[in-house]
Amino acid sequence: MSAVQGLALAVYSGLTILLQPALRWKLRRRARSEPAYAQHLEQRFGHYGTAALHAGPVLWVHSVSLGETRAVGALISVLRAQWPGMRLLLTHGTATGMEAGAQWLQEGDLQVWQPWDTPAATRRFVQHFRPRLGLLVDTEIWPNLVHACALASVPLCLVNARLSAHSLQRAQRLHGLAEPAYQSLAAVWPQDEDQAKRFRVLGVRPQPPTGNIKFDMEPDLALWEQGQAARQAQLRPVLLLAVSREGEEQMWLDAMRGMRAGGAIDKRVQWLIVPRHPQRFDAVAQLLQSAGLSVARRSVDGAIFSSADVWLGDTLGEMAFYYGLADVALLGGSFAPLGGQNLIEAAACRCPVVMGPHTFNFAQAAEMAQEAGAALERPTMAAAIETAMQWLDDPTALEAASSAAWAFAQTHRGAALRLSRALDAMWREGD
Repeated sequence: MSAVQGLALAVYSGLTILLQPALRWKLRRRARSEPAYAQHLEQRFGHYGTAALHAGPVLWVHSVSLGETRAVGALISVLRAQWPGMRLLLTHGTATGMEAGAQWLQEGDLQVWQPWDTPAATRRFVQHFRPRLGLLVDTEIWPNLVHACALASVPLCLVNARLSAHSLQRAQRLHGLAEPAYQSLAAVWPQDEDQAKRFRVLGVRPQPPTGNIKFDMEPDLALWEQGQAARQAQLRPVLLLAVSREGEEQMWLDAMRGMRAGGAIDKRVQWLIVPRHPQRFDAVAQLLQSAGLSVARRSVDGAIFSSADVWLGDTLGEMAFYYGLADVALLGGSFAPLGGQNLIEAAACRCPVVMGPHTFNFAQAAEMAQEAGAALERPTMAAAIETAMQWLDDPTALEAASSAAWAFAQTHRGAALRLSRALDAMWREGD
């Protein structure tokens, strides 16, 4: 590490130390709506008490939030079969990630919060758990955590790696901090060649691309079948605004104002909105009601089969139900400049997608879905709604798009198996 890079890390470390009181305040405030954020608070600062795994080599997997955690399950299943006796340590940064990760645990495994990125907390984390191998999923790079693993000779890899053009620009601006962190990783397995090219700009020599493990996710079949059955019982087609982000519900309302006079919201379709973040459920319900719309909430009304103007999907872990219920989905995060959300789950549930122009976090998947006929891109929310309506008015085209979505999801499976084979030599070096 050069003197400039050492100075950058020291300044960054000082800031993370100074920000610890602010982090405690933020977590306690967040816990008012999501109590999980108040649980095991000291784990955030590298204090784990008696928390320990059963005897055996430890695989540490860090998946920050819900999407990464659900996706990494396929890889964990393959690695368990490949490495008998392996103990799993899962870390997360969000309550949704923590909740989703619990399903991957077996006896002898452990799940804790990721350490805040101070030198002391990350050092205590590595010393306490002593993983044989660490896997960071998708994009999570924390300079002190990487540095602590390097000092302790813990190989730390970035798997299913992606680096958007926006993230690359940010890393280049902070090159004294970001470049040594990326270059200190034991290995980087990118999703595709576009990602690999961006990592090379940062001085990283990535491994051959393995594909996207999100294609290996298995939707909850029981939930999907419930959604399918519910859709068959509907007199109107169901249009879903899926995993919407802040501001997009208002965009939807603005677009709908020009259509309500024709009865679009009341007579042609049944609207279903599923916000991305649970802390926004109440705010979205209030926004819709303030606009004069009647709202039925999944958490209150159960199956949400009512005559309300909008059904609000305000539950976690039920996207397979919502996609099964919907005829077409509008992809959240893509209408506001937020990079888009994962459309692969929708495709696996046979639900075609109309997305906005902002899909930079999933650029290749979005492009491939369009080429396969599983998705369409439109410049505005209003244009996306119009396109979705056109699909609904043409049952033949809609069925073709649904079949294309399923085929697209199945064609690109296999990344988890490729990754497991690539990781095997590194794991066995610890024997």
